[in-house]
Formats: sequence, structure tokens, C-alpha cells
Amino acid sequence: MVELSRLSMKESGADTMRRLHILVLLVPALIASALAQGGPDLAGASRPRPQMNLGSPEGQYKRIHQFALRLILLLRYEEARSFLQEHLEGHPRDSETHYLMAVWHARQGEFEESARWMRKALDFGLPPGRVVAGPRALFRGAVESSDWYREQSSRFDHQLVHGPLLGNLTHDGASFWVRTADSARVEVQVNRTGGERVRSAGEGTGEDRDGTAVVRVEGLRPGTDHDYRVLVDGRDSGHGGSFRTLVPPGSAITLRLAFGGGAGFVPPHERAWTTIESFSPDIMLLLGDNVYIDDPESRIMQRYTYHRRQSRPEWRKLTASTAVFTIWDDHDFSTNDSWGGPETFLPFWKPHFVYPVFVENWANPGYGGGPEQPGCWYAFRTGDIDFVMLDCRYYRTNPRQPDPTMLGPVQMAWLKETLEGLTGTFKVLCSSVPWDFRTKGDSLDTWNGFKAEREEIFSHIEENDIEGVLLVSADRHRSDAWRIERPEGYDLHEFNSSRLTNQHVHKEMKEAIFSYNRKQSFGLVDFDTTRGDPLATYRVVSIDGEIVHTLQVRRSMLRR
Repeated sequence: MVELSRLSMKESGADTMRRLHILVLLVPALIASALAQGGPDLAGASRPRPQMNLGSPEGQYKRIHQFALRLILLLRYEEARSFLQEHLEGHPRDSETHYLMAVWHARQGEFEESARWMRKALDFGLPPGRVVAGPRALFRGAVESSDWYREQSSRFDHQLVHGPLLGNLTHDGASFWVRTADSARVEVQVNRTGGERVRSAGEGTGEDRDGTAVVRVEGLRPGTDHDYRVLVDGRDSGHGGSFRTLVPPGSAITLRLAFGGGAGFVPPHERAWTTIESFSPDIMLLLGDNVYIDDPESRIMQRYTYHRRQSRPEWRKLTASTAVFTIWDDHDFSTNDSWGGPETFLPFWKPHFVYPVFVENWANPGYGGGPEQPGCWYAFRTGDIDFVMLDCRYYRTNPRQPDPTMLGPVQMAWLKETLEGLTGTFKVLCSSVPWDFRTKGDSLDTWNGFKAEREEIFSHIEENDIEGVLLVSADRHRSDAWRIERPEGYDLHEFNSSRLTNQHVHKEMKEAIFSYNRKQSFGLVDFDTTRGDPLATYRVVSIDGEIVHTLQVRRSMLRR
């Protein structure tokens, strides 16, 4: 809780205005904290109570600057400065630390000093878009008062601050996520090889969405190479990319899929995105812990963690031409091993902070049931391969209480109906947490804490003779392959990978078909449904591009 006693009636008018401005920024978080912690859970289990807690950076780079930002947001300025200065002693050229020092001085109203620190951050490699993206609330006074900050903002007129990010790719269309410096009208012009040109309708960016918009282009030709340009207020932004549309639904396909999770921000490991790009995947699945927020009651912190990733040139180059499909896990949704509870609109932070910030940062085909039934679940099809993306956090209940649920009744009903309607050669069921009970010892955070619900899903697959199901998951900071024996059906194979950029590592598991943790890694799956016996080949690829494990699963293995 903010120490309101620090607002002294004796301070100067300028100081008073500065502190009142800070309070305006924090009021939503304070209200959310009060509402989220009040009252018993309607299902009888205690609600999770994530807060803007301080925690420990634990020696992990992804945590260090979030720790400092938490102190700043809690008005614990001297502690924040001391912490940052101590870090600078050992890392004098760290651009992120200089950035947070610029934030610190901006919050003190010392805008020219803030600009000086920000110039240093840029000298040490901070991407220029970070100056404009902010989070903007942290620098509003500086932009209004500093010529240097105003000049930096003006440099992004008719340009993109972040993006473009390609998403929701289909056989005849694609979506493009972008962020601009100021409110603008964004369009995308797509050119098909051979000269055909398609232009999107315009979409407006605005401060209410943190300067973002998603632009949709339809009417494209299936299985065709395209290039595109992003227009801002009618002018070429200088940004674009290329992509290939997918084949029509139901068609046999060769598809390369990259997937993973555990992507905490660590600058030396951001080259993982370049390694993924070198394998030319058609689509990429990010299955949770995509940015590591751990602060569901702070919209500023959530946006800060997204901005760090979205500014990276390796990320921007990959995602400009590789379609991204995402779900969240605990560190993006709330805090470690957390659950949201059964209510749709409580705690307050679920629908009002976490859900809208997630939506404003991706270009997915869907987001649960929309604002009336928030979540991140959806399904999509590429050729004759079906993907089902699950939300394992929003409606999850306490696994130590009776009859726990991970999905909640609405999503479970949707999942069963969706599974019954799938006709793909392969049906890829994606969870942010592992399906196999052996992946995390006795922890109840995986499906191990929801055994009855997992059995309900697997039994539904068997009772309805649904063939071709593959399981994909993340969460463990390594890459595994697992086989789940099903005496009444066919054995289910699980591909798990979740150490894309993380420093932190989990031990290898001898019970797995294979298990790898020596370097950061990702999963690469090649589907070929044009064969007589369609094949899915799973490879574990290290950050250095080494193929360290391979597993082939034939379609004939995925039936009774």
C-alpha cells in the first residue's frame, strides 16, 4: 500500500502536484487491491491475493528492474535509487538500469536529469522506441516539460514504436499488431507475388489501448507468398515484412511449428528469437510465461514488461514474418502457481487489468468468450491440423480444495464441444502447464492438481473416438517428451518446452522419453499430412541451433 503519510502539507506546490499526479496513476491499482482482497471466495476457497509485492530479484535479470520499478510505484524512492545505483556499480553499461534511473528522475520532476540518463541508456543500446512507449504514464510530465523528450516523440511521427507483429494467419487473411507514438490511423497494404495488391481498412490507435491496434487484411490467396507495408496516417511507416498464407482448411499440409514458453527478458538470450527465425517456422505458439509480469494489480508493470520484449530487434524481425498465437500462464496472468478463482469478474484485476492488457498486446483469433466471459482460450485450423489453445489460469480454483477445476465449467463445455467437431488429421491440444503428472514432482500446479478434470478430458476423447490427438505444453524450464499410457484408448504423446530465454532452469527428468536443460531451447514440430501415414516430428533445438533430441509420432499411433 502506498504510504499516504509521505504527502506533506508543507511541501511546495510543484511537489504537491507531482505527488498528486503519482497518486492518480496508482489509484486504479489501489482500488483493485482493495476489491481483490475483500470477501470470501463464493466457492468456499480463499482467493489468491497477488499484490504489488516486492519479492526478491533472486539474481535473475528479468526480475531486477521490475523490483526497482515496484519500489518506484510504491513511492519508496530512496530505496529504489540505492538499489539501482548498487546494480550500476557492477553493471555500469546496463541500458535497462539507466532507463530506470531516467524513470526515477522523471518521477521526481527532474526532467532534464531524466533525459540525461535516458540518453545514456540509448548510448548503451536501449531501443529508441522505449523512450516513447514508456509506459507513458511514467514519463508524462517529462514529455510535457522537456524539449528533448518532445523531440524523441516527434521522431516517431508516421512510424511504428513497436511491431508489426503478424498474427491470426489463415488461408485467406492475416492480422497485424502495431503500436504508434500518438493516436493515428493505421493501414496495411499487402502485395501478392505477381502484383496483386490488397489494402486493409484503417484502424485507430489510442492511449486507451497503450497506442496499439490490430489491423486485419482479408481476400488473400491461399498458399501464396506476400509482402506488406504498414501505413501510418496514409504514409509508409518504413516497417513491413513477408509471409505465406496457409492452405485452405481441410487440405493436406506440410507445416513447421515453433513453440515454447519461459521467455523472461534477458538481453543476452534474446538471440533465441533469431535462432527460431533461422528455422523458418510457419507459425509460432507461445504457451505462457511469455514476458513475466507477476504484478496483476499494476497496469504500469504489465505494460513495462511487454515493452521490454516488443522493443527488441530480434523479436520484431521474427514476428514481422512469423505468425504468433499465444496463451498466458501464471507469471503473465498473476503470480507464481496462482489461480484466478471461479468468478468471472472477481478478483477485480482479472477482467479490468490482466485481460485487457493481454488483449492489447497480441493478435490472436480469439480471447475466451470475450469481455462477457474473459479468458485466453480459442481454437484455429491450419490445413488439416487443428489447434486448441487452453486457458489454465483465469477460472482455476485452489487445487487443495474439494473438486478443483483448472478450466472452469464454461471452458470445459466449450472444449468438449470443440473436440467433438474437430476433423483434422492431427488435433493439437495446447496447455500452458504439463499434462504428465511426473513433470513437477508432487506439485499441484500442473494437471497433477486436477487429476479428475484431466481424466474427464481424456475419457471424452476416448468415448467419442477422437483420433490424432497430440499434447503440447510449457511451464517447465527445459524441453521434454512424454508418453501417457491410456489402456482404454491410445497412448498420448506430450511435447513440452519452456526455456526460450530464461536463466532459471529446472532439472532433467529421467522418467521422460527425453529431457534437456543445458541451454535455452524451443520445440520445433514438422507436420506432414501428405504422407500415407501422416507424421509429426518433434525436435528440441538449443539457442545455438543444435538439434539435441528428435521424436517421431505417426498418425497410425494415435488411434485405438
